[in-house]
Amino acid sequence: MNAVLADATRGAHPYDCIFIDGLEVFARHGVYPEENALGQKFVISLRLYTHTRAAGESDDLERSIDYGAVCAFVTKFASEHTFKLIERVAEEVAAAVLTEFPLVERIGVRVEKPWAPIGLPLKTVGVEIERP
Repeated sequence: MNAVLADATRGAHPYDCIFIDGLEVFARHGVYPEENALGQKFVISLRLYTHTRAAGESDDLERSIDYGAVCAFVTKFASEHTFKLIERVAEEVAAAVLTEFPLVERIGVRVEKPWAPIGLPLKTVGVEIERP
């Protein structure tokens, strides 16, 4: 996860954080018809804010957020839906994760589009959001 997002959120709320950094998903998001037809790689990172003390003290996964299940859910969600803007991808992923995983009390989502059709050399473009 980007250091800017991490610094901006550190200490801002009384939650612990489970993070997923750099989940690669092949999906068909984009403004251009070619992007929707051909698809491309997206990189999604998440910060799942919750309370981890009970899980940490009990060593019980049922008292935490299964990050493997979250990764599978986000991969399936992002690849089965098509949106024009990465801003919309981030909003929809955030809403879906908050609905599907009730222990997530707040979420940070970063969506990167490293193969964006810009025609100039760059590493990636993206958007970061945080939602309660």
